[in-house]
Amino acid sequence: MRQQVARAGLFIVLLSLGLPALSAAQANPEEVIREVAGTLLTKIEDNKEEYRSNPALLEDLVRSDLLPAMDVKYSARLILGRAGRDATDAQVTAFSDAMSNVLIERYASGMLEYRSREQLEVMPLRGELNDRATRVRTRVRTLNGAQIPVDYMFRKTDSGWKAFDVIVEGISYVTTYRNQIMPQVEQSGIDAVTQRLARGDLELKDE
Repeated sequence: MRQQVARAGLFIVLLSLGLPALSAAQANPEEVIREVAGTLLTKIEDNKEEYRSNPALLEDLVRSDLLPAMDVKYSARLILGRAGRDATDAQVTAFSDAMSNVLIERYASGMLEYRSREQLEVMPLRGELNDRATRVRTRVRTLNGAQIPVDYMFRKTDSGWKAFDVIVEGISYVTTYRNQIMPQVEQSGIDAVTQRLARGDLELKDE
C-alpha cells in the first residue's frame, strides 16, 4: 500500500507542475500549482489512447512540460548528499539527467489513471514565503475516494519558483532515494552510479 501511495504522489508531481506558465513575478508556489494543475491532464485527455499505445510519446510530453518547472540539479545534489560534495557541475548534471529519465520512464504511465484536476486540492499556504524552502500542501483524491496528503517543496531561483521535492504521507522522495544512492556513490563513485542508472542496472525502491 505504501508503495502505491508513493507512486501516486509522484504521478501528481507530473500532473500538478505541468507547464512553467507563470513567471516568478506573477505567481507564488501555491498559485503555480493552482494555475497549471490541469494543463498536462488536458493534453493527455485529448490524446489518451495515443499515449496509452505509445508510452514514449507520453514520456516526451512529460519531459518537455515538466522538467522546466523543477530544479532537477538541486534535487540531484540533495539526493547525492555528502557523497556529491566533490562532484563537478558536469557530473551532477549527468546524474540529474539520468535520475530524471528513470523517474519519468517509471511513473509517466500512471498519469493516464487521473481523470480530472478536481482530484487535486491545494491547501492555503501557512506562514510567509521562504525563498529557500516553501512547502505547498495538497490533498489528492483517489478514484476510490481516499484522501492522500502530497506536499511539494519549492525554492526560489533566478528563473522563478521551482519544485525540488515531493512528500507523500510524510515520506520525502529526496530522502528515500538519497538513502539508497548515497552509499552507492560513496562506494563506487558518481560516474559509475550515473552509468548504472542510465543503463537501468540500478534498482531503486519507492520506500
